[in-house]
Amino acid sequence: MPETLETGRSAIWADRLSRIRDRIAAEPPLTVSGRLTRMVGLTLEAVGVEAAIGDLCLVETPAGQTVEAEVVGFAGDRAYLMPSGDIRGLVPQSRVRASGRVYDAPVGDSLLGRIIDGAGRPLDGRGPLNASARYPLNPEPINPLERACIREPLDVGIRAINSLLTIGRGQRLGLFAGSGVGKSVLLGMMTRFTKAEVIVVGLIGERGREVKEFTDRILGEAGMARAVVVATPADNPPMMRLHGAMMATSIAEYFRDQGKQVLLLMDSLTRFAQAQREIALAIGEPPVTRGYPPSVFAKLPQLVERAGNGANSEGSITALYTVLAEGDDQQDPVADSARAILDGHIVLTRELADSGHYPAIDIEASVSRVMTEVTDQTHRRRAQRFLELYSTYQRNRDLIGVGAYARGADERIDAAIAWQSRLESFLRQDINESVNFEQSLNQLMALEF
Repeated sequence: MPETLETGRSAIWADRLSRIRDRIAAEPPLTVSGRLTRMVGLTLEAVGVEAAIGDLCLVETPAGQTVEAEVVGFAGDRAYLMPSGDIRGLVPQSRVRASGRVYDAPVGDSLLGRIIDGAGRPLDGRGPLNASARYPLNPEPINPLERACIREPLDVGIRAINSLLTIGRGQRLGLFAGSGVGKSVLLGMMTRFTKAEVIVVGLIGERGREVKEFTDRILGEAGMARAVVVATPADNPPMMRLHGAMMATSIAEYFRDQGKQVLLLMDSLTRFAQAQREIALAIGEPPVTRGYPPSVFAKLPQLVERAGNGANSEGSITALYTVLAEGDDQQDPVADSARAILDGHIVLTRELADSGHYPAIDIEASVSRVMTEVTDQTHRRRAQRFLELYSTYQRNRDLIGVGAYARGADERIDAAIAWQSRLESFLRQDINESVNFEQSLNQLMALEF
């Protein structure tokens, strides 16, 4: 056979093989479909589905609609799915298909000023998001040795926090409060007054009416211009609430990776834990502490540790998580776990709120673990003296109130009584009053005790 003929045949076969490969690459991957066999509560059981933990599956209804569900567990040939949307219309033996992908977050500058849900769908009626990229909801953790240290203070516009509980840029802080003690008001003040390039707000498991109130009344038009709001109210399925917290964090990570200074506000971390509890209990995980299964306490640090300074970058995420103390119990398991993994906590008390003291910050019970890294010695000494006088008065308050203490018996108590009214005035602040970091420090130094 002539050499030219053999060469021509090889070229033809190579061209055919190339076209076949291109066609295969263009086609969607083949997926093995299964069937829905049982539904208990919100948990779906399916057989015949080949999918990994975290994979997105599509459950088809007889009407031709699809319900999205995530694989959260398996036993033998059964896969446990948790739906992230409305489950109406599902019937036994509904077809279940593995989509071959996982949940992710839309990211990009086009998200600024937008309100989205836990699936990344717009809620504000302003059209598509036009996201420039996608970020995973469960990214690889950052090497702790690559994180930049916290070295700069963050101005939050609250005098008591700036001067006595100084926050560092890149810190993770908890706001511990019961119901009706001014948690949302303080959160709104920090949202408006904090110096940050981007604000990401996660409204997780709260009342639906609070979403519009927060965006219209607290953030306002100026605040929304630099903010992204992820809203998954209490009537959303637990998986959607879980994704809402993860999506808010992923969006914050994107802007941090772009070198931005990001403020992440999540209201609340407790609702995130409760959503994970619902999922874990539904698939049979045993409860260990007040009805909370072990996976809840594993999920909390996985979420919180994603905030903070980036890996050798100029960007940072300063995160503020609200923690609901059920029945004002500061030893609630979620509150206790959060206190251990966060870089500080601000405690709001009902006693102060009932007396008209706002913000109702319990200075004695609150602490910022990075304050020593972002303040000088003069600042710290003046803050310590303030706390010493304030605590001395509080410890002897009952004696002073009933007239059992005689002036002159103790110099420290005498000084605390003399300064008490000015200390109380220093800790109070109107909801519309902004006190920047420099003003807060100057007013602290003006207290010449």
